[in-house]
Amino acid sequence: MGTGAITGYVDVAQIVLYLFWIFFFGLIYYLQRESHREGYPMETEGGRGTIKGWPTPDPVAYKMHDGSTVLKPGVEPPQQFRSTPAHGYIGSPIEPTGDPLTAGVGPGAYAMRADVPDAMHDGSPKIVPLRTLPAYAVSPKDTDPRGLTVIGDDGESAGRVVDVWYDQMEAMVRYLEVESPSASGPRRVLLPVPFARIRRDRVDVKALLARQIAATPATRHPERITLLEEEVISAYFGAGTLYATPERAEPLV
Repeated sequence: MGTGAITGYVDVAQIVLYLFWIFFFGLIYYLQRESHREGYPMETEGGRGTIKGWPTPDPVAYKMHDGSTVLKPGVEPPQQFRSTPAHGYIGSPIEPTGDPLTAGVGPGAYAMRADVPDAMHDGSPKIVPLRTLPAYAVSPKDTDPRGLTVIGDDGESAGRVVDVWYDQMEAMVRYLEVESPSASGPRRVLLPVPFARIRRDRVDVKALLARQIAATPATRHPERITLLEEEVISAYFGAGTLYATPERAEPLV
């Protein structure tokens, strides 16, 4: 028998190869289990049942920074969307029902994130209006949007910018606070900066019409925004890129 041989048919290299195969199979099994923590169990189309997934791991309690615990996999909050299948077969596209800007489908889809503000390391809200941060100011090299009129895609005024909401951790402006007129009095809403074109004399918004901007879902607190509210507001403007006018949902040709 040669060097490393145990019997005439088995040697050390063969045993090492078998051990590697066992280890590799166990690694794949472990990674498959861990990948089933997020998004499981899944609902089938039309809510006809639940796909538990394979192999679904046992729930693990994760302790969050604020002291709360989250189970994964756990019971996911129900998704707040309103739609109907365009056709009767499985896999058919879905169409929004009711107000397409708040239906939560298509470009207006959003995740059911925690309904608490994103926090700094000390627990304070990360995104706050500039009026609460006396040590910060808009750079003189940039256009200060406060006081500028917000113009929708229809060329009409949706109100004026009264403040900017600053992300203290990322050091960037996240939202423009817009005061819009309404039947019950002035109403303040948040305009995500990626949907705004800030010019020297105005702020242009192509995603929505002026009246739709004024109807943007508002935050519960005048100086706080939760993770879920961020999702809802951004989805509202995202939905406008397709559903703001009936023409946008039609084919280009």
